[in-house]
Amino acid sequence: MKKTFYSNGKLLITGEYVVLDGAKAFALPTKYGQNLKVEEAEGNLIHWTSFDSDGSIWFKETIPFSSVVRKERFDAVHDIKNTLIEILHEAYLIDSDFITEGKGYNITTELTFPKKWGLGTSSTLINNIAQWLKLDAFELLRKSFGGSGYDIACAQNNSGIIYQLIDDKPVVKLVDFHPDFTDKIFFVYLNKKQNSRKAITSYFGKNHHIYKSIPVIDALTQTVVTATEPKTFALALQRHEIELSNILELATVKETLFEDFDGVVKSLGAWGGDFVLSISKDDPTEYFRAKGYETVIPYKDMIAEI
Repeated sequence: MKKTFYSNGKLLITGEYVVLDGAKAFALPTKYGQNLKVEEAEGNLIHWTSFDSDGSIWFKETIPFSSVVRKERFDAVHDIKNTLIEILHEAYLIDSDFITEGKGYNITTELTFPKKWGLGTSSTLINNIAQWLKLDAFELLRKSFGGSGYDIACAQNNSGIIYQLIDDKPVVKLVDFHPDFTDKIFFVYLNKKQNSRKAITSYFGKNHHIYKSIPVIDALTQTVVTATEPKTFALALQRHEIELSNILELATVKETLFEDFDGVVKSLGAWGGDFVLSISKDDPTEYFRAKGYETVIPYKDMIAEI
């Protein structure tokens, strides 16, 4: 019997990095996501195949149950395999039944977005595994891949969320984000994927007084979520960029790449890669494509809505 699970991708609109220190973050689930399909097999083996959105196979391995139990590690060229074993090992430590009572599995994953986009290949995988094994996805994330967990909250919900860590525990508030100006919001892929783990390590390595900034970020997040006018929304995003620029000691993406853009451009998630959000009076597609950024997606085509 085949079981199928699905999780939404994510975009972090406000609170990037500082969400790790307890700031409120606003995030939106995407229409894109990942499926996981599980069939029972034999031989105490997990036959794993991962498909990109174009149908190509980007990962294929057979993993013995014993490798999961021992958390076996392979050399650096098998980094993806090592990560998968780590996730499955932590799942085994939480509840061992899928190994001790299972005979084997044929598992496939299918992304509905190109893997290079960075919309949550790892978070959708972890949430899908948690659904399959009936585990707490936040606990599985914390023990395996790490991170704030906002992406898990997006994987599980079909509306916008305000996400916060309080005493290191996730608090998720669903928000009704349907402003009249979403036709002015576009998402632009920067032609490179950012490594979230490295970005987080870099953030923690900065010598900053983050707790002074958290109330500022919280207030800006609230303004962004409740804005009824595009100017209010855009100015709050602009102020957010400046605040994070000072914390990270990095130039904003607009200063670096789009200084002549007539509107606001904001980094989403880890700075320096993946997607940015743009808001302007006019459709900015030709502007970005002229600069070599071919993937420009309107809000209505990107964001999941109930």
